[in-house]
Amino acid sequence: MELRQLKTFEAVVRHRTVTDAAVALGLAPSSVSQQIRTLEDALDMPLFVRGPKGMELTPAGERLRGWARSLLDTAEQAVHDVRNERRRLRLGALETLAVSHVPLVLARLAEHRPDLDIDVHSDRARQGLFAGVLAGRLDAALLLDSGDNLGGLGFPAPAEPLAFVDLDPVPLVLVAAPTHTLAGRPALTPADFDNERLLVNVPECSFFMAGEQILGGAPERIRAGGVPVMRAWVEHGLGISLLPQFAVDDSLRAGTLVRLGLPVPDLSLRLVWREDRETLPGLRDLLYAAVRPPTQLPVP
Repeated sequence: MELRQLKTFEAVVRHRTVTDAAVALGLAPSSVSQQIRTLEDALDMPLFVRGPKGMELTPAGERLRGWARSLLDTAEQAVHDVRNERRRLRLGALETLAVSHVPLVLARLAEHRPDLDIDVHSDRARQGLFAGVLAGRLDAALLLDSGDNLGGLGFPAPAEPLAFVDLDPVPLVLVAAPTHTLAGRPALTPADFDNERLLVNVPECSFFMAGEQILGGAPERIRAGGVPVMRAWVEHGLGISLLPQFAVDDSLRAGTLVRLGLPVPDLSLRLVWREDRETLPGLRDLLYAAVRPPTQLPVP
């Protein structure tokens, strides 16, 4: 086997057609087909069959899939080591977390791994992050979730199992304008919100999914947009919203929003990665460096 054949194999797996793989690699489709045939001849096993959705892996192709990514990753690390280059971490993150939580994680990594260079890629949707991690374009990704399993918030599980660790709690708060009829009432229950207007983002949003779990389907959903839009609409009395506390702290202090008296569980800031990549030199230690908080300075 040659590394270029494994790279071509991965491209066909990812893009599902020889033509699309050829475009991604900058090769002619005939070159892609020839490399796949040569790889199959070397292994004496068919790796693909044509299906209704394009090129589909045979059982042998499924087994090679993990090996291909591992071998390509190892080769990449060997090049960096021989060139004495700094280790690079490719980190994905939800756009929602880019301002609030990514800097904290970067600070932890910078303290515990000063030898590290980090590329951060943000994405609006967790499925895009999953795809990047599974394809090896990202080493790890930061997203929001809850529960003991990946997807516990209610999202579909990734196409393949991923390892994860929870880094920090992300508190949520149900907010309204100070003039709202439920403002100031203690010990509210989900039933108290059955006739309310709940301002939400798209269903793929973590806060949308959390609202489904906490409030059920009774409140009327009003599609508002991103977190800043939902916060602004609530301040104008257009409804209530379930938002991350970091996004509304200033409004709560200023009195333009109030916290409603319904207990709301935290979400988790979750770091996910492909478990088979832990065999790469130092990657597991690198990922777990993101868990450890920066050293606390002594109080004078």
